[in-house]
Amino acid sequence: MPPTVNDLYVDHESTIPANEGDQVKLFVREHVAAHPGSPRRPVLMLHGRSIPAAAGFDLPYKKYSWAAELAKAGFDVYIMELQGSGLSTRPKMHTHKNVSPAPAQRALLSPNPNATPYTGPVEYAAQLNNSRSDWDEVGTVVDFVLRRTGATKLDLIGWSAAAQQLGPYAIQNPGKVRSLFLTAPIFPPNGRGSKPGTDFDAPVPLPVTTVGAFDYPMTVSSKAGLEAAWEKDLDCPDQRENGMVEEVWKAIIAVDTVGADWGGPTPGRPEGLNRIRNSYWWGWNRTTVKLHGVLGDKVPVCIVYGEHDTIINTSPDLGLVYFSTTELYRNIPGPKKLMIRISCAGHQIVWERKAKLLHTMSEHWLKHGKVEGAETGSYARDEDGALTLLEE
Repeated sequence: MPPTVNDLYVDHESTIPANEGDQVKLFVREHVAAHPGSPRRPVLMLHGRSIPAAAGFDLPYKKYSWAAELAKAGFDVYIMELQGSGLSTRPKMHTHKNVSPAPAQRALLSPNPNATPYTGPVEYAAQLNNSRSDWDEVGTVVDFVLRRTGATKLDLIGWSAAAQQLGPYAIQNPGKVRSLFLTAPIFPPNGRGSKPGTDFDAPVPLPVTTVGAFDYPMTVSSKAGLEAAWEKDLDCPDQRENGMVEEVWKAIIAVDTVGADWGGPTPGRPEGLNRIRNSYWWGWNRTTVKLHGVLGDKVPVCIVYGEHDTIINTSPDLGLVYFSTTELYRNIPGPKKLMIRISCAGHQIVWERKAKLLHTMSEHWLKHGKVEGAETGSYARDEDGALTLLEE
């Protein structure tokens, strides 16, 4: 029997300053296990900064749906969308007037939705999400999944910037998290800290309205932008199947009914733009990752990333945007941690030919706490499937 798929909306009281206190809807897609077990094993998957979860984890093309493959393996899988993404509530994102005022951004909006380019200020001069609102939304969905399945804990899977939500959430709620599986995680060792004397309180009053990078709710991205970013990580023959950009873009626009009417050079014939929430994050750095000794102990952690990923490893002189998967692995305090670098894969590994390998690795981790026999340590996996232990 194939997995059962249900689209759900979870009620949540918003803690985003733009709509604080409002009752909003968080989109959750449920894949009920094809071979249900007792007790049930729920898994919650969270998207990164710019790609809706349904497009990232449930691409309706061949066998690229990670969620469907895990459900076939016996897990109840839940894909969630934070506010500002996919089919969840998107406050302040209905109007093109709240897109970043950067000229390159505004240029994407002409002639669609308006023939006359909009050059005025944003209508809501602040970022949308923040770390606390994201953690609160994850918490609401975690509690919903636990109630729905009758489980006491679940496993968390995150891609890219989801690490900035799931890592701190697990540290603050270890009693609800069985394990953490991070694909291409964003980790800024020098990232913003919390309010002095606290673990995770906001370091500044919210919303942030005085810094240029945070005085608008969203940016937009085109199909050409998606393809250009992806091309930077393609360094092996046949790393990506032909036609994948088109399939991914269709999935992104399918869950963005407003953005679908934006962009494109021909008036009245929009090509679609991906609306991307603008966030202010803190509480994920080399200090907080060690807090209370949770990660790698009460919550085992597995990290998997592609060798050609140009996003998650950047120069140490970049300050807040210095990212390093190696630093994340080193700073996880407990011994129950595993990291594997996969050959011929990039940041978009979930849509590349190595996606099936990623599915299998996550399944093994969830079932056995091991991947290809490895339980702890940092490894490189070559094209022949051999694991080589790396220096730590």
